[in-house]
Amino acid sequence: MSDRRIARKFRRRKLQRFSHISSTEEPLGQPKKKRRSSSAEATEDQKGTGGDSASIQIFPPELLYYIISFLPVRDVVALGQACRYFNEVCDSEGVWQRLCRRLSPRLRDENSGGSRPWKRSAILNYTKGLYFQMFSGRRHFVSRTVAPLLSHGYRKFLPTKDHVFILDYNGTLFFLKNALVSSTMGHIQWRRACRYMVLCRSAKDFATDPRSDTVYRKYLYVLATREQPVATAMGRSEGPGLASSSGLRLCDCVEVYLQSSGQRVFKMTFHFSMKFQQIVLVGQETERSLLLLTEEGKIYSLVVNETQLDQPRSYTVQLALRKVSKCLPHLSVRSMHSNQSSAVYLTDEGAVYFEVHSPGVYRDLFGTLHAFDPLDQQMPLALSLPAKVLSCALGYNHLGLVDEFGRIFMQGNNRYGQLGTGDKIDRGEPAQVHYLKCPLDLWCGLNHTLVLSQGGDFSKDLMGCGCGAGGRLPGWPKGSASFVRLHIKVPSCARRICSTRECLYMLSSHDIEELPAYRELPASKAGLPPPTDTEALAARACEEYLSQLHKCPTLEGRMAKMKEAVGSMPLMTFQKDFFWEALDMIQRAAELRDPPASS
Repeated sequence: MSDRRIARKFRRRKLQRFSHISSTEEPLGQPKKKRRSSSAEATEDQKGTGGDSASIQIFPPELLYYIISFLPVRDVVALGQACRYFNEVCDSEGVWQRLCRRLSPRLRDENSGGSRPWKRSAILNYTKGLYFQMFSGRRHFVSRTVAPLLSHGYRKFLPTKDHVFILDYNGTLFFLKNALVSSTMGHIQWRRACRYMVLCRSAKDFATDPRSDTVYRKYLYVLATREQPVATAMGRSEGPGLASSSGLRLCDCVEVYLQSSGQRVFKMTFHFSMKFQQIVLVGQETERSLLLLTEEGKIYSLVVNETQLDQPRSYTVQLALRKVSKCLPHLSVRSMHSNQSSAVYLTDEGAVYFEVHSPGVYRDLFGTLHAFDPLDQQMPLALSLPAKVLSCALGYNHLGLVDEFGRIFMQGNNRYGQLGTGDKIDRGEPAQVHYLKCPLDLWCGLNHTLVLSQGGDFSKDLMGCGCGAGGRLPGWPKGSASFVRLHIKVPSCARRICSTRECLYMLSSHDIEELPAYRELPASKAGLPPPTDTEALAARACEEYLSQLHKCPTLEGRMAKMKEAVGSMPLMTFQKDFFWEALDMIQRAAELRDPPASS
């Protein structure tokens, strides 16, 4: 074939290829059209949408879990309320497992409990916190202590003379120390609970001197579980607490630590068959009684001398069954509460039994010494209440009870108005506080009472009554005979409160496994007085407040008395806040209009 013929054939093929490409291109000036496959068009027709955007539902679950795990816990809860699909995704254990791993990287699988272990663990560690407000000084604001990274939520806390101790849900007891730290301005300042260390592990409960003054809290008693070697006389491999492979047996013990340094100074080990769940203290330092509650609901006691604990010696103490368990063997005690000279026992059936060791405290609580026997101070006394009691708070000479319907009952000395009944009359029997119900926590101090309440919008308020000296009732320096809202910012997840002479503490840690404690009060058990009697009592109280207002010579005194009257009225919390704020505005306007005369 000649070269001319080969070149002609090559040009012909090139023209054919060019014409084929030109036929497939769009005209100039017009956008290209996307070619869609038949499967994509079918999917779009099935969805019924005209756009080309892809749905988030086609993402694999692992990818969604990974994306959502970077959100804060609060945003994850809010995202779960957007629609049903996000509710299912955000409520899955895969999301909460990633969140929990991010919040607590050292948390192990076996440390989680409940039906939703990962969600419970994540929320416990997200909401944990210990807040406090000092009573002294010029600046009064809520501060937060250091949060131990190894802690798994907060279950219980206890302030002592110099430090704070916190027990988490894994049984680890943390020691929060006060220390000197440098501030942002370069100055050295003393801060409370700014450093922490692990005091001990496998702890069940802990207690210290029950008096409100932390000066007396020198030692810390810890109820814990420890491995003990099996003795030769007990070498048989029977019993629930025996580890036959290692030759160790799990036994409960009480370890005593110095609160100032965290040094262990004493240890008591019990027989492996004795399993305890709670410890409280009663009595003076020289004759300190340790009350131990077993898992079967029985109470044992032993006596130690705290003044000799720092002496290095070994001796045997006698563990004896308490009289309440001897005289009433059919009762199963659920919890115990104590102060310096008395103890309260709550049973599984909701009954309350009292044990008073001082005639003066007995007279303050019951108004008489008729049934007091100084030779038999451990004899239990039953309190009569119309419903099952769920919780109790015990002060020095007064106590508060909360029943299954959320009603609050107060009893005892009312010299400073610490019962919150609107007067200063002692109560020898439980008296109901009608205008305050369903508390989250109740705490009784030396001569004042605190109540942690929750509003309809889930906001928290701290109510208080009694003596206000030393700033123990923020915003009410003169105190109040009725429960009034304290001027303090309460954390949104607060669940425990405690007060000392120096400051007020609030523990925050939300547990999703805790069921609602209260139920609705049936109409047949309301037990309210007739309307005529109620109106007569209210009218008599208003007349009394009016007579007291006429006796007040100053505007400041009248305003304070009017605020106290508003606090005693059965109003909603927002209504009381409205009247208190209005009275403050009127007082400020009057002070600006009539300034004091200059000398």
